[in-house]
Amino acid sequence: MPKAVTHAGATSADSHVLHDQAQLHAIVTRLKRAHGQMGAVVRMLEEGRSCEDVITQMAAVNKAINTAAFTLISSSLKECIIDPEINSEDVTTKLQKLFLSLA
Repeated sequence: MPKAVTHAGATSADSHVLHDQAQLHAIVTRLKRAHGQMGAVVRMLEEGRSCEDVITQMAAVNKAINTAAFTLISSSLKECIIDPEINSEDVTTKLQKLFLSLA
């Protein structure tokens, strides 16, 4: 099994890279939307919009990012359960820690 590259560039056999292209596309689309919404937040602040309007937009950004993260974790867990070559116990433990970091 090929080793996955971690965030620091090191490799780890118990890391996971999502392979489900449909889920990857959905996650990327959601994050691009959140990126655009974040730009709108900055413009709103620069334009002197009300706190209520800005916070509403910030809440939308937050929800989009969290939904993308939860989707990534749940899709990765699904792949780990299905793939017999993956050390699912180790990867599941790591993904659970990531899940808890979002809570």
